[in-house]
Amino acid sequence: MEQTISANPQTQRYVEMRETILDAAARLFNLQGFKGTTLSDVASRVGLSTNSITYYYRKKEDLAVACLLRSIETVDSIALKASEAAAPETRVREFVRLSFALLSDIASNRRADLMLFSDIRVLTEPHLGIIYEAYTAMFRRVRELLTEGDRKSHDRKILSARTHLLLSLMTWARTWTFRYEPDDYLQVANRVSDILIEGIAGPASQWTPFSDLGLRAPAMQDKADLTREAFLRAASILVNEQGYRGASVEKISALLNVTKGSFYHHNDNKEDLISECFERTFAVIRNMQKAATENPGSGWDRLCAVSRSLVRYQLSDQGPLLRVSAWSALPEALRHEKLRTMNQLAERFVGFLVEGMKDGSIRTQDQSLAALLISSMINASEGLERWVPEANVDNADELYVRPLFLGIFSAPS
Repeated sequence: MEQTISANPQTQRYVEMRETILDAAARLFNLQGFKGTTLSDVASRVGLSTNSITYYYRKKEDLAVACLLRSIETVDSIALKASEAAAPETRVREFVRLSFALLSDIASNRRADLMLFSDIRVLTEPHLGIIYEAYTAMFRRVRELLTEGDRKSHDRKILSARTHLLLSLMTWARTWTFRYEPDDYLQVANRVSDILIEGIAGPASQWTPFSDLGLRAPAMQDKADLTREAFLRAASILVNEQGYRGASVEKISALLNVTKGSFYHHNDNKEDLISECFERTFAVIRNMQKAATENPGSGWDRLCAVSRSLVRYQLSDQGPLLRVSAWSALPEALRHEKLRTMNQLAERFVGFLVEGMKDGSIRTQDQSLAALLISSMINASEGLERWVPEANVDNADELYVRPLFLGIFSAPS
């Protein structure tokens, strides 16, 4: 039964209902995406009429901002608590521990879910500016965890790249912690911290100048291939930014500077094009992994080659790959199919890690967790340039991949 609420900000009932609305909205935004969620959807979850919910949040954008600010404030408070430790390594371990404790509480229903950051780019001004201001302040606080006292251990771009890595790995942990019991999350946090701080490399392995071992995306053969690739790339960019529902035919056409008629001349519909974007992403990852498997070298050599090549691809003229966050708003049957394929491809990273442990080029560690961190790192590299403007196809692996493989406090080359 729908309730009619008098939204007097002075009443306890108002405060409680506002929190209930935020809890329900965060779950819906995470499940359906910003574009796929309406105020009516949220209202029905909390037993309000659509008119009643507007007493609290007049527009869906206002509600999304409130949800995102709550998420940002939570991460900021974790960083603030972690900053109390003296040494950078201890601060990072505490940041990871507290992040996984939060995820354990959410998974155990001890606290409400928080909205993911994947829909930030869907917002427009002035809402976007509010969120970016808050997120940037939080980003800077996390960046301070990596510094040594008053002395900055590295220059700004190196620190920012490592901060983006740390935040991204904690953010994307939400997509894979379901594999573990909530009571085990703190053990997982300890192993994640071990990988982050100690790195992946074995004692004798070196970070060498980039060599892709011939790992490249397939070359386009003719004009039809180039046209198809242009549509796939434009759709991938927009799905990453706007989500599945937000990447409309009009926006894809505008990005390519073509008419809707031209779009439908080359594509039957948006749904098939986006499904093909997923297959394109899978093909790029699959082909690079297969090429690495067939090349000589240690497990470390192969893992470095495929990981560095995929991150470089993300920032190249051929990129990006589709982000994991793009999948949340897919129709359920399609979502399960695509996630199954992505999980299968992620398992191949485990193979490279096991080979490296056997030949001594990779140190002993939890190979399943290391593979998940590598996959998350590659996925999040699509957003590296927003936080590190100097990042490009030539230096992204040095700035961003190297800290995961050699340790987040490793000396830059």
